[in-house]
Amino acid sequence: MRKYIFPGIVAIVLFWFFVGKPLYMQPSYQRGEVAPMITGTTLNGKDFSLTDLKGKYVLMDFWGSWCGPCRQENPNLVAFYKKFKIPKDINGIGLEVVSIGVETSSDRWKKAILRDGLNWPYHILDQAQSLRFFDSPIAKNYGVKQVPTKFLLNPSGEIIGVNLPFTKMEEILTGQNDKN
Repeated sequence: MRKYIFPGIVAIVLFWFFVGKPLYMQPSYQRGEVAPMITGTTLNGKDFSLTDLKGKYVLMDFWGSWCGPCRQENPNLVAFYKKFKIPKDINGIGLEVVSIGVETSSDRWKKAILRDGLNWPYHILDQAQSLRFFDSPIAKNYGVKQVPTKFLLNPSGEIIGVNLPFTKMEEILTGQNDKN
């Protein structure tokens, strides 16, 4: 009986690693669903509501100043924003980026925004008690359990992609993707 215990444990661990964990880490909302409403205050102190951006494509970026992969991806995000923020680039509609900082420290968040050159107007602080459990209100509402996590929304507020690479998002925004 003992000779079956080790292979059984290995099988369970491998199953969790390759099947269970990726399923658990998926956010609550997926392609085809309407994005839940979010409100907050921007870095500039202005009131923000996701409904203010109806009629535009929106890239919601959940990130953290403490997250190495997020910070490494920020130069690509800045370049992507520069390319698509002008309405003529996306059938006359335009793209806005909404950065949602899942943070315990607002000071580190502000410094990271400046350091990384995140020059769009919509930065929302999503204050967390514990980064281990992603208990901040907006991340919890979206079911975000890891960062970076990105949601691409169409002008109607429907999610058209989750965690897509920038190349895939570019295909969607330029009309090169038939599934949009």
